[in-house]
Amino acid sequence: MATPPELQGRHIVLGLTGGVACYKAAELARELVRSGATVQVVMTDAALQFITVATMQALSGRAVATSQWDAREPNHMPHINLSRQADAILVAPASADFIAQLAQGRAGELLSLLCLARPIESCPLLVAPAMNREMWAHPATQRNVAQITADGATVLGPAAGDQACGEVGDGRMLEAAELRDELIAFFQPKLLAGRSVLVTAGPTFEPMDPVRGITNHSSGKMGFAIARAAAEAGAQVTLVAGPVPLPTPRGVRRIDVLTAQQMFDAVLPLAPAHGFFVATAAVADWRPVQAADQKIKKKARADADSAPTLALTENPDILAAVAGLPQGQRPWCVGFAAESENVVEHARAKRVRKGVPLIVANHGPAAFGRDDNTLVLVDAQGELELPRGDKLALARALVQQMAQRAPEARQ
Repeated sequence: MATPPELQGRHIVLGLTGGVACYKAAELARELVRSGATVQVVMTDAALQFITVATMQALSGRAVATSQWDAREPNHMPHINLSRQADAILVAPASADFIAQLAQGRAGELLSLLCLARPIESCPLLVAPAMNREMWAHPATQRNVAQITADGATVLGPAAGDQACGEVGDGRMLEAAELRDELIAFFQPKLLAGRSVLVTAGPTFEPMDPVRGITNHSSGKMGFAIARAAAEAGAQVTLVAGPVPLPTPRGVRRIDVLTAQQMFDAVLPLAPAHGFFVATAAVADWRPVQAADQKIKKKARADADSAPTLALTENPDILAAVAGLPQGQRPWCVGFAAESENVVEHARAKRVRKGVPLIVANHGPAAFGRDDNTLVLVDAQGELELPRGDKLALARALVQQMAQRAPEARQ
C-alpha cells in the first residue's frame, strides 16, 4: 500500500521576504506541494524585487497575497483569515530586517502583520534566515533571533557556504529539500523527546588486501531512516555507519567506520550514555585473520586452479556485547535479523540468543538496496507485522513501538 504524502492535509503559509534566496523559495513551494501540502504564498514588497507573483502562483496553484489591503477578502482582513487557516507559517527566506520586525512586534505589511496576528497555540511560526555572513553575525541580529526564539518561533538554519555577494560563511538559507524535511519533522510526534538513541547502519567491510574484502549488499537505508525518524521524534541521535554514500540526517551525529571491529570499538563506549540501541547494521560475521599488504594476484596459468586459502576469524558480536552490559549501563536494545529463509523462526532464536527485548526481522535479499520493506517485530509475547511501506514510514512506526514498549528506558 502506498504511503500517503508526508504533508497531506497540511495548509502552509509560505512567506517570502527580500533576498536572492527567493529563488530557493520557488523550489520549496514545489516540494511542499509534492509532499501533499496546500501552499498559500505571501510576499513582501522587497520579495517582489527578486521573484514574480506569477512564478509563485504557478508553483503553488493559489493566488499570491501581497497586501493587507487586499479587497479580495470579504472582510478586508487577510492577516486574520490567512493565519487562521494555516497549520504553520514558514518564512523562507527571512531577511535580517524581517527578523527584526518580528522581534519588535512591528506589523508594517501583510506578512509581519499575519505573523503577529496568528494564534500562537495552533499556528506555529518557522523562520529560515537568509543574509550575508556579517549581517547574520551582527549582535543585533543575534539578539533578534534569540528574541523570536524566546517568543516561540522555530529557527531553521542558516547554513554555511558560498553567498551571492561572493563571501563565504554562515547565513545561507537551507536548501528547499532540507526545509521540506525540517517541516515534515516539525509535525512528527515528539515520542522520544529527551531520550538518546544509538543506531548502527550499513554493511561492514573486512579487507583481504588493499583492494578486496568481505562485505554484503546492505545499503544502510533502513538504519539511516531510523536515525532520521528518531531525531524527528525529538531524540538525540548518534549514528555509527559503515561504508555507505548516504547523506547524514539533519540533527544526527555521525561516526563513520569500515570494519566490524571499528564499529564495535565505536559503539561500546557510547552505549551506556544512550537510552536505546538499534543495531541495524549488517555486520560481517567473519574477517580474514590477516589482510595481505599488497593485492593478492592470480597465480601463473599453470597454477590457475590453485586459488588462495583465506583463514577467517569471528568478529565481535556488537549487539550481544551491548545487551550484556550491566544494569544501569545497558540501553534498551533492538536487534535486526536479515534472513534468507525461515525469517521469523530465525529471528525468535536470535532474540533469545542475544538477550534483547525486540528483534526486527526481514527478508534480507528482498530488502537490501530497496526503498521499501516489510518488517516483523518479534518479542517475548509474539510477532507484529508492519506491512510493506517505504523505509522511512517503517522507521517511524518502529520508533513509535520503541516509545510504547520501553517507556522506562533511560534518558
